Amino acid sequence: MFALRGAARAERVFASGAAAGLLADLLFGDPRRGHPVAGFGRAAGAVERVLWRDHRGWGAAHTVICAGGAAAVGALAARAVRRSPAASVALTAAATWAVLGGTSLGREARGVGSALEAGDVELARELLPRLCGRDPQGLDADGIARGVVESVAENTSDAVVGALVWGALGGVPGLLAFRAVNTLDAMVGHKSFKYRRFGWASARLDDVAGWPGARLTGALAVLAGGRPREAARAWREDAGRHPSPNAGVVEASFAGALGVRLGGTLAYGGRIEHRPVLNARGRAVRVSDVERAARLSRRVSVAAWGVCVAGRLLVRGSLRGRR
Repeated sequence: MFALRGAARAERVFASGAAAGLLADLLFGDPRRGHPVAGFGRAAGAVERVLWRDHRGWGAAHTVICAGGAAAVGALAARAVRRSPAASVALTAAATWAVLGGTSLGREARGVGSALEAGDVELARELLPRLCGRDPQGLDADGIARGVVESVAENTSDAVVGALVWGALGGVPGLLAFRAVNTLDAMVGHKSFKYRRFGWASARLDDVAGWPGARLTGALAVLAGGRPREAARAWREDAGRHPSPNAGVVEASFAGALGVRLGGTLAYGGRIEHRPVLNARGRAVRVSDVERAARLSRRVSVAAWGVCVAGRLLVRGSLRGRR
């Protein structure tokens, strides 16, 4: 009985806190200075300077220390306020707001889109690296727009849905750990000469942590995008051809939902990648699709909160039925 009451309170805390955190992100976005994720990045960078070796084992130690430390901070904070429902809600709201980045994602995407609509391709090239790591210099307006749409799709999962999923599974520690893993992947998980071995553990852990959020993002894009049949077909036929097990799902489903083609030849840090085309039956991306992608991202983000809350309630109902 007491366990069930505690579980019910935990669900109310998550539902209320996550809703408040999501609303704060929708209203205010990320702060210009002093963002907690930036602070984590500085701390992770300091640990890297001590531990870096061209070796997978040292990279795994870096991942465990940084991601495990973030989870431990969350667990200690949650334990400190566990007797106060109001404080627990406030902590969950603060953690949710800190790890979500949906509004900033939409803001950056629209900034590039506005530059393209004004015909200022040079400004758009200057702004694109805020969203993704590809080289913008060889891209025309439509190529930049395609890069923005792909980044919006992938980061809807990474910056919003995945965090909500792990918040539903693990509370505040889950929220902080997911953002830590995702940040580490961005810092050291790429295939550069320096990080090919050291960043291997961070990249693989990010693949695992991102798996459920990517599938939920894909499913919600199918349902909320206005073209459910096309989105489901693109996911089924094309997601597995993408080099990333998670980005392929969200990019393919967004491509089908928006009726556009994504993928193809990309330039990253001086190297050329020839990726498969996603949703080949769709048309080429236009500048106007940036706004459509940003709106779809927001719909998916809000729906993800509802699914995560409902999922917790279903789990509690199942446990109650067993008793």
